[in-house]
Amino acid sequence: MAGTKEPVSFQATLRRAAGEGWLFLRLPQEASDQLPSRAMVSVEGHFGGAPFVATLVPDGEGGHWLKVKPEWLAAVGAAVGDQVSLTIAPVAIEPEPEVPSDLQQALEAAPERARETWRSVTPLARRDWVFWVVSAKRAETRAKRIEVAMDKMAKGNRRPCCFDRTGMYDKSLSPPVAEEG
Repeated sequence: MAGTKEPVSFQATLRRAAGEGWLFLRLPQEASDQLPSRAMVSVEGHFGGAPFVATLVPDGEGGHWLKVKPEWLAAVGAAVGDQVSLTIAPVAIEPEPEVPSDLQQALEAAPERARETWRSVTPLARRDWVFWVVSAKRAETRAKRIEVAMDKMAKGNRRPCCFDRTGMYDKSLSPPVAEEG
């Protein structure tokens, strides 16, 4: 694992997530190997020539995958099955994570100490909290994680504890399954 801040260029095939309406791509292993982490990595670069910023998700096998936004597809005229060229590099400044509505509602209803902790941590730490919540496989687990997150933040905990950010050890992460055909 070299890990670089230099741009990494590669091609990947756009796939539709089975049972979903969205597209994704898996980075070639050689591209993932050049990134600074096996965990989530926020990158900026060009998707088929169009600029973009995104966070790559670990695949649990030492690589990464990317959920493709519809506006990127529209900008380059790409569709499922197409090969798209990407050039990426780790971002200089970590972007704020998108906070899902259920977590946002819990934060708004949480004790002031929990909200204070949330505001005081870095965007990377907030991303870890979000990812820990959304990586739950079942709705009951997700709801419990939100409850635990509010309790931990109210106690001043700045990061969720004890979860494998790469998915390589507990096998909790994997890329979406591509539709056949």
